[in-house]
Amino acid sequence: MSPSASSGMNVDALIIGSGLAGQAAALFLAARCKVLLIAKRELEETASRRAQGGIAAVLDNQDSIEAHIQDTCVAGAYLNDPRATRFVVENGRQAIEWLIAQGVPFTQDASGYHLTREGGHSARRIIHVADATGLAVQEALTRKVRAHPNIAILEQHIAIDLIVGNRLGLTPNRCLGAYALDDATGRIKAIGARHTLIAAGGAGKAYLYTTNPDTSTGDGIAMAWRAGCVIANMEFIQFHPTCLFHPLAKSFLISEAVRGEGGLLKRPDGARFMPEHDARAELAPRDVVARAIDFEMKKRGLDCVFLDIAHKGADFIRAHFPTIHARCLEFGIDITRSPIPVVPAAHYTCGGIVADLAGRTGLPSLYAVGEASCSGLHGANRLASNSLLECLVFARAASEDIFRQPVLPHPGLPAWDASRARNAKEEVVIAHNWDELRRLMWDYVGIVRSTDRLERALRRVRLLEREVEEFYANFHLSRDLIELRNLVATARLIIRSALKRKESRGLHYSSDYPQTLPKAKNTRLVSRTKTPAQSIQQPGRRGGALSPDS
Repeated sequence: MSPSASSGMNVDALIIGSGLAGQAAALFLAARCKVLLIAKRELEETASRRAQGGIAAVLDNQDSIEAHIQDTCVAGAYLNDPRATRFVVENGRQAIEWLIAQGVPFTQDASGYHLTREGGHSARRIIHVADATGLAVQEALTRKVRAHPNIAILEQHIAIDLIVGNRLGLTPNRCLGAYALDDATGRIKAIGARHTLIAAGGAGKAYLYTTNPDTSTGDGIAMAWRAGCVIANMEFIQFHPTCLFHPLAKSFLISEAVRGEGGLLKRPDGARFMPEHDARAELAPRDVVARAIDFEMKKRGLDCVFLDIAHKGADFIRAHFPTIHARCLEFGIDITRSPIPVVPAAHYTCGGIVADLAGRTGLPSLYAVGEASCSGLHGANRLASNSLLECLVFARAASEDIFRQPVLPHPGLPAWDASRARNAKEEVVIAHNWDELRRLMWDYVGIVRSTDRLERALRRVRLLEREVEEFYANFHLSRDLIELRNLVATARLIIRSALKRKESRGLHYSSDYPQTLPKAKNTRLVSRTKTPAQSIQQPGRRGGALSPDS
């Protein structure tokens, strides 16, 4: 279908992304603003709904704020921003209380809310809804979002690019909204917004194997980069150690809580191996466990390893992990009797758009919250179950900051110009490039890296980027093309960040630089797209291409 321009619309706040960060921000903002929320697919189809384990927060008298902060910094290899870490942890209880008020039915036991423990945590502080916390949270919030009179929803819409003032010759520079493609009709909408909040999630689909949904294509990060925002720490891609290994299972995660409740990692012969790699064994942080599994698989030529929880008994397993038990049964695996075949898979993007404690980016009127952002909380490796907490705390903080801002006028926005774009005769180029990108990222930019492999990956990604930009500049847009363009841009940011880090820290392990430097430093990439009145890139408009870096 050929895209065409449509009349614009104006809102107080535009939210790009419908996961926990986006829906929480929408509910906070709707108290005083007219909000428009864009969802790439249905409102419910997000990475947040896949979160199994729970949300980390200090809720027990035997636990402490300082212990949670320390655990977070140990997992993050001390690259964490101290202020951001304390800010999130100290606001943990408030975030949980808000969710309870929204109707989230957290699991309870005789003493109150049941708290579990996961790898890297020194105490039981994970509040959860059995083993489907994300789903329960998402369902509770979605009901309220759909019913709220101040929240409009555009499903099956994908943001194309941010609209930036200096590229329209306007001063002072700020974000004015975004262009979005209606995937159902092919129309492109200019959406003006006094404030825009990116909550578009991470970039797991840059890798061949991932626990993420198909929507995790780095859209928010790529758009912010093209708009001139600073991006940080993209080399830190968290690989979840335990993704179900089965030819028919697509991206099914086996929760961290399985190991937290006593699950043991074993070789095919039944021998444990984690004690050989780390004193914390199965309760080591995710980066340690993922590297250990990767080592065992490569050393012994294994397709997978096995996670065994059967010794805990059938009643315990069905009570604590009903979703995992039922899902594995669909594939003929009874986890009350047999171990679960698992492999590591790309899971979480720890870096992203640099944002402060109010979620503000370097571009005025643009905020970034959740996995798309780099708040400083996660450092070099995210501690289990801190991600949903981050979404809630910064969604509130960004909303409160937006309330404090002056009300600015809506400038007129140009309609999307696709007058010289044409229909693509063959879209096999998109499918081929998508597949090639994900394979080279898995092979060259995975759990263990080398400078040679990274340089090879960068050369190929540069070629892919040129091919994609040429396609983008001349043909009508589709969701697949927009997502591929964003994935290629995000992949390049990951590789460039990895090449800049001359050490091994957290999730980034280099065989050429195996040591950890004494001082932890962030990897920051600064865009060069600062020129006032630079035209917005649109199909058929070759002169408008943005070139964020060399």
